[in-house]
Amino acid sequence: MTLTTRLVRALSLLCLLAAGTAALANEAVIRKNLAERLPNLPKIDEVSPTPMKGLFEVRINQSDILYTDAEGNFLIQGALIDTKARANLTEQRIDKLTAIAFSDLPLKDAFTVVRGNGKRKLAVFEDPNCSFCKRFERDLTKLNDVTVYVFLYPILGQDSVTKSQNIWCAKNKAKVWEDWMLRNVTPPTASCDTAALERNVAFGQKHRITGTPTTFFVDGSRVPGAVPLDKIEEALANAK
Repeated sequence: MTLTTRLVRALSLLCLLAAGTAALANEAVIRKNLAERLPNLPKIDEVSPTPMKGLFEVRINQSDILYTDAEGNFLIQGALIDTKARANLTEQRIDKLTAIAFSDLPLKDAFTVVRGNGKRKLAVFEDPNCSFCKRFERDLTKLNDVTVYVFLYPILGQDSVTKSQNIWCAKNKAKVWEDWMLRNVTPPTASCDTAALERNVAFGQKHRITGTPTTFFVDGSRVPGAVPLDKIEEALANAK
């Protein structure tokens, strides 16, 4: 290694150390000022620099993102867009923060709907009284070679709880579910241990599943809302 190469590497290391020290200093100032000036602000989980010079990400509530300057003088709520890459950096960051490993989903508390060879997999949290879920279910019927893990997620009121209990306790959960969601056939009364439904709601609250449908793919990505069929197919393909 030549002397010049060693000097360049040493200078690069010094620059990295200086940048790291500056970032830590900025984080301390931001935390201090925001805590003093905004006492009702939830506990700050993390402060980190963004690709935009002078702008810092402030993460609260596990996955809520705010932005501030190096001294915490201003607070911004909104999306950070990379115009060159045409990418929503805020959305990408939240997607990463809210990802759940498919193996961490409590699949024992779901039932399956299998079409074709069932090779492709996805999981979806749905409320039986959610109109968007019913539309989403119609699209799911058009998927081939897929296993859908359905998590009953009754968050829209007592009737949702009752319908979910009757669906979960049915001998053929998938049929009763599709009869209701696709053909508007009211689930017949049934009884059994429905603790799984309570666990689903607790799991959803812990992992910030705030609306239905919410879909998870085998790569850990989540997609909120009743996205179109082509978006589901794209997500299944990317999840490979």
